[in-house]
Amino acid sequence: MNVVIVEDEQHTARLLHEIIESNEGFTVIQHLESIAEAVAYLACNSTRIDLLFFDIQLSDGKSFEIFKHVDITIPVIFCTAYDEFSLQAIQNNGINYILKPFRAEEIAASLDKYKKLFLQTIKTRPLQMENELPTAYQQNFLTQYRGRTIIKSVEEIAAFCIEFETVYLYTFKNEKSPLYKNLEYIDSVCDPGDFFRINRKMLINKKAIKSFEALESRKVVLNLTISIEYNVIVSRLKVPRFKKWLQQ
Repeated sequence: MNVVIVEDEQHTARLLHEIIESNEGFTVIQHLESIAEAVAYLACNSTRIDLLFFDIQLSDGKSFEIFKHVDITIPVIFCTAYDEFSLQAIQNNGINYILKPFRAEEIAASLDKYKKLFLQTIKTRPLQMENELPTAYQQNFLTQYRGRTIIKSVEEIAAFCIEFETVYLYTFKNEKSPLYKNLEYIDSVCDPGDFFRINRKMLINKKAIKSFEALESRKVVLNLTISIEYNVIVSRLKVPRFKKWLQQ
């Protein structure tokens, strides 16, 4: 299920992102910081979003303003430091209202609540037609090398990494190339059976993993088939899902 976060505090957004993706079945596909960004994005992408997380007080106003500019039918979980807007939240697609500072358990409970509502909706939908095609994941990515555009198939790619604010792809041949896409987009178009977002800066191919070791902080460090100059670590909250994914 695809989730979009609208939150102008970077630290809070990163924490929320980690907690959400530590819960099975949820992927954060975009992080937006203002009403203007949210309106522009939701106007074009609402059909691919399943759930929204909104802070209420954003840098350019209250997030309720978004509903005045875009017709939103997507459920919203509000995470805010203010306790006086619960009624407005309910009136604007709110399925839960969480006060900051929030705990991981509160976010997980809200996601469980959404799942129950979502699964109930699924039961009432018509059965999928036999001739409907399965989800089509992206098969190739375009990258640049010495002024040329190079096509790399997904089967060649071992990992996608953010380094110095640029996304790079690493191939199984230890080639490294810049990729002018954000990691949220890449995560949303890669087959989740093959790729896993181990932390906010890296998406890894299952075939690139040889082994892993536990760290004292309950994180794990990966031993890969490719050469990367730094330790590749799975975020603590993602470790249970990561281990389950490896066995699928």
